[in-house]
Amino acid sequence: MGFGMAIATGFSKYVEFQGRASRSDYWYFVLFCSLGSIAAAVVDSGLRNDIGVIGTLWSLGTALPTIALASRRLHDVDRSGWWQLLWCIPIIGWIPLLIWLCSTGTPAANRFG
Repeated sequence: MGFGMAIATGFSKYVEFQGRASRSDYWYFVLFCSLGSIAAAVVDSGLRNDIGVIGTLWSLGTALPTIALASRRLHDVDRSGWWQLLWCIPIIGWIPLLIWLCSTGTPAANRFG
């Protein structure tokens, strides 16, 4: 899946927590969100406001699609989307989650599709 298609799919399935997502689908969307955050920070610094309105709006607009896409990505490696709660445990929780998000998905059908 290409960069543009991954972004379109991420936003079109922004509340779909069922199904599977490929590695490229997930990581291209993460790249897009990261680049958008950098751009929002640059715009906010040019506006010289302390609140960071553009960055806040960007984060709110991409939070739900990112959570849904990560859930579908975890389904591809045969894990529940609830494993995302490991982000709440600094470093110790991040390591297995990153390994799962970078792993190749199950080639055949699994319990999530």
